Amino acid sequence: MNLMTSWTEKLAEMPLVAILRGLPPEQAIDVSTVLVEAGFKIIEVPLNSPEPFESISKIKKHFGDQIILGAGTVLTGENARKVYDCGGELIVAPNLDPEVAEVSRALGMIYCPGILTPTEAFLALKLGATTIKLFPADAHPPSYIKAIRAVLPPETSIMPTGGIVPDNMAQYISAGANGLGLGSALYSPGKTLDEIASAARTYIAAITPLLKG
Repeated sequence: MNLMTSWTEKLAEMPLVAILRGLPPEQAIDVSTVLVEAGFKIIEVPLNSPEPFESISKIKKHFGDQIILGAGTVLTGENARKVYDCGGELIVAPNLDPEVAEVSRALGMIYCPGILTPTEAFLALKLGATTIKLFPADAHPPSYIKAIRAVLPPETSIMPTGGIVPDNMAQYISAGANGLGLGSALYSPGKTLDEIASAARTYIAAITPLLKG
């Protein structure tokens, strides 16, 4: 199975992306294990975390192809290549950058840039974005997704991120979101493994009834 097919299938099976901002490398395996055991299939370690490449490398060696793993807050092509070199497959950013897009595409990686406007969305698709990340999602109601989806190609994959909580996931999914990025409500430094597991189970329980099939 190629990476793009795996991304599409994993996103359909469990459309939640765990964003582990601030994850220290020494906790990378334990935190990831809690999430994978809860049902998560996609994990992102933002590059403004302590030693993020070390964490990505550790998680990749532990889980292999069981999950899709990558980095967030990827702002340069150089860092996109570093993510690739340590086993990452997913490049997520708060912005749309042609250099990051080019490197991601050249390496066959999944590229999810942040966008807010239709102009940015169409440019992201032109540059080869696999999925467009609507960020920050809490700045726009779910109805905004429905509005921009009406003008985008029907196969466009949209992932709202920022302010996603169990109580609003159904609204975003029904408006046409393909995935949801989960940040501090799921994980933040200092949370215990039990707290992370509890939050993970709450998100999984809320999304499960919304899954097709």
